[in-house]
Amino acid sequence: MITAQIHQQLNATVRETRFSFLSNRYGGKVRDTYRHGDRLVLVTTDRISAFDHILRQTIPFKGQVLNQLAAWFFEQTSDIVSNHVLSVPDPNITIARRCRALPVEFVIRGYLAGHAWRVYQSGGRELCGHRLPDGLRQNSPLPTPILTPATKATEGHDEDISRAGILARGILNSDLFDELERISLALFRRGTEKAAERGLILVDTKYEFGLDEEGGIVLIDEIHTPDSSRYFYADTYERLLAADEPQRQLSKEFVREWLMEHGFQGLEGQSLPDLTDTFRVQVAQRYIELFEQVTGRPFQPDTSTEPMIRMEQRLRQALALD
Repeated sequence: MITAQIHQQLNATVRETRFSFLSNRYGGKVRDTYRHGDRLVLVTTDRISAFDHILRQTIPFKGQVLNQLAAWFFEQTSDIVSNHVLSVPDPNITIARRCRALPVEFVIRGYLAGHAWRVYQSGGRELCGHRLPDGLRQNSPLPTPILTPATKATEGHDEDISRAGILARGILNSDLFDELERISLALFRRGTEKAAERGLILVDTKYEFGLDEEGGIVLIDEIHTPDSSRYFYADTYERLLAADEPQRQLSKEFVREWLMEHGFQGLEGQSLPDLTDTFRVQVAQRYIELFEQVTGRPFQPDTSTEPMIRMEQRLRQALALD
């Protein structure tokens, strides 16, 4: 049933929003953000990015999956750290409190996968100040989860950075950094527990934080979604690792792999390929599968053929603009 709905939604996705009744719009890779007084309106679109490029094609229901999965995990972790969510008036929309965003992504890695594996495979044995042991293979568990921060670039690629580098540049002070590291590791442990309950392994993820008006730490952006995290299936992990075979995973990594197979890694001179409709459907199925696997809930898509009208009506009501 859901596959038919995905096909029907191929031409009714949310590429971008421009609400005339809201101002101060900022368009990111995936979200359109509006400032409204002391609140932010975060619209998670169906855009998809890889290698720091926004792809030309959209993914049906992707925005709904990301927004609703993030909302679920914000609830599951609210005892660890305060978050920015005020309400979720629409499957694609979160209304959040405004915070001063910190310019560092807190990336936690429990396994040698993705970017960390590419560094290791090229001979690197140090990542953001952490020494990696010899003899690891792709997707091996690390001795202990590590924090590998990245500076948030306004353009181009984010940059790996160590604790020492962050302190030396004056980006964060030591007390704030250490507290954010503690919180990030606690969030990763909670995410690991929730994933394990559903037969999954949380491989790596990133967290973003802000400070409220009183200087309190607030978890912002998203948490444990397919765009910010990588998951393996637990039941086949050991067998595939022993056989040195690719892991069954739920993440955006397979989109990057598809792009690499089609000659694109975001390097200068490379042409961005177009996603086929068949692949767009497969990506949507993966996102929905992760939502259902992690939450244990069936995904209930809003199949409106006019999503902009739907969102505007719900936003006006939520913001008391009517």
